[in-house]
Amino acid sequence: MVRREVIKHTRSVLQTEPTKHMSSEPTPLSPQERRAIRIIPYIVGCALFMQMLDSTVVATALPMMAASLNTDAIRMNTIITSYLLAVAVFVPVSGWAADKFGARRVFIAAILLFTLSSLACAISQSLNQLIAARIVQGLAGAMMVPVGRIILLRRTPKSDLLSAMAILSLPALLGPIVGPPVGGFFVTYFSWHWIFLINIPVGLLGIALVLRYIRADLPNEAPPLDWLGFFLSAMALACLVVSFESIGHSELSPKQLALLFGTGLITATWYIWHAKHVAFPIIDLSLLRTRSFAISIFGGNLCRFSLGSVPFMLALLLQLGFGMSALAAGLVTFTSAVGAIVIKPLAPRIIRRFGYRNVLMYNALLTGLFIALCGFFSESTPLWWMSCILGVGGVFRSLQFTAVNTLTYADLDQQAMSRASSFAAMAQQLGISLGVACAAITLNISMHWHQHAQVHTQDLFWGFIVIGGLTAISFFSFKRLPQQAGASLQNKKSS
Repeated sequence: MVRREVIKHTRSVLQTEPTKHMSSEPTPLSPQERRAIRIIPYIVGCALFMQMLDSTVVATALPMMAASLNTDAIRMNTIITSYLLAVAVFVPVSGWAADKFGARRVFIAAILLFTLSSLACAISQSLNQLIAARIVQGLAGAMMVPVGRIILLRRTPKSDLLSAMAILSLPALLGPIVGPPVGGFFVTYFSWHWIFLINIPVGLLGIALVLRYIRADLPNEAPPLDWLGFFLSAMALACLVVSFESIGHSELSPKQLALLFGTGLITATWYIWHAKHVAFPIIDLSLLRTRSFAISIFGGNLCRFSLGSVPFMLALLLQLGFGMSALAAGLVTFTSAVGAIVIKPLAPRIIRRFGYRNVLMYNALLTGLFIALCGFFSESTPLWWMSCILGVGGVFRSLQFTAVNTLTYADLDQQAMSRASSFAAMAQQLGISLGVACAAITLNISMHWHQHAQVHTQDLFWGFIVIGGLTAISFFSFKRLPQQAGASLQNKKSS
């Protein structure tokens, strides 16, 4: 007990010391600084654009990539989960790195590494080479987006945070819009290798914008990196996600699977104990004591199950199930992102009008419903009807993530933003990774049950039903929010 009190005291003293990044009373800003603050969401959005473009392009190209690399289409989900898992493993270091070396410097280095690793993906000649390049991409993404979000959170007043987050998502949503048709075009008329080269000009543009509009920041007095905590959390995440994903592939024996899963549970339990006995754990579990943060993490992650799994299943359904070309499938699926971007300017007003609790609760049910409806698509379904379902579903999904992403930080002070951003980003990537793995497991179980040698539309039907149901279940998590949740973010009237 004495040691725990000392740790709490050490945390409180070091975390409340004023820094050059986070002064309690901000100095007046010049017109140039105010302009830079308004542009920051778009700059960070360039990083999100690369991530979203990359993920949607990859999902569209999976069947063609599988044929080129002589592997099964469902097995190709490893190039998605390997990236997402790498992000989840390394993202807890992002907050420490931003404090230790300066957020701007880390942000630029991460964009550069992401761009170079995209080139490595493009020249890969085997599945193993591609997975290795994707892991490096994940490491870069683990630093890129969370550190960019830290820059935004540090410099944006809370009254402007809802609008800033909505703006931040706009460039990111261009990725899903551009990704499917552009990726389909390259895959159909050239080769899948070209889809990764799209990131190169975007990365160079992002670096130029950072150098132009984000002023250099001095490193903080960062605490020592929690190396043991990093090892334990990395082992826990890797073992649990890989074992969960391997259930459907039958690539591991029952003993191997049990050993992997048991190792994940042991290291996770060890980390929970470890985090309570060090001053600065790499993943600060004490943040979960803030109710809005905890509910946003758990409920939001159930919703994020759809982010990776739905594009993955749509690509299989439209190309393998209905025989569409990659370009035609991309033109159908991009309507989901159109719906998402249409609602973005209205999302802050809707949230202010109805409140976070009501929006998150009932919109979760609608989001899950429209995901499940995708399972009823057939070869005879008109393209306009598919596009309508995907477009309206994109509206609800976009509104859901705008609300949950801002509510995550509603009740936290500035000193907690770096730790909260790292925690939330790690949890988000873990949720997306588990969603892809869950979809793959559902497809494999259905294929085994129905004795299908290849994935069938009947198998994909159950995949959409399961992911839609898991999204809808988040209703019960958001129901625990108080009626006035997020009130501090609704003070500013919409313009």
